[in-house]
Amino acid sequence: AFRVVHRRAGLGSLGRQRFVAIAAWGGSMIAREAKALSPSVAGFCAGNSAPAPGPAALLASAVRVPDPCLRIGERWIVRRLAPDCARVELADLPEGRDEARLLDAMGYELGNLHLGTEGARRVVLADLERRDSGWLHRAVRPFAVRVASECAAWRSVRTPE
Repeated sequence: AFRVVHRRAGLGSLGRQRFVAIAAWGGSMIAREAKALSPSVAGFCAGNSAPAPGPAALLASAVRVPDPCLRIGERWIVRRLAPDCARVELADLPEGRDEARLLDAMGYELGNLHLGTEGARRVVLADLERRDSGWLHRAVRPFAVRVASECAAWRSVRTPE
């Protein structure tokens, strides 16, 4: 037996539906969240209408141990909710923190997700050899400008809770 409740959390989902199933299992309470997936913003910003490989394909090819509590379908992602299983909020990190180190680790994990794609390692390394040291900053600048603009527009029309 389980109970399903509607959940509102953070700003990251921008109004996408979230539901939580709560149940007793093995003498403890467990919770699983189902959240509606959204298309890749990279494809959107590039003007691509064809869907890019979804998160399920990336996770299936990642070179690491999979999360046994994570399931990704065509329209929904289902994941474990627990006090020890949460996103890292930069504001919650202690003084003297090193955001650059955290972002570096996140970049490694993103690369790891793509590492399992057949032939990707050779192609990516060859591409990186041809690039100068400032290429990444120039490449992400249009995305940062667009995200900041859309965030400002969204905040201007958002109704207070």
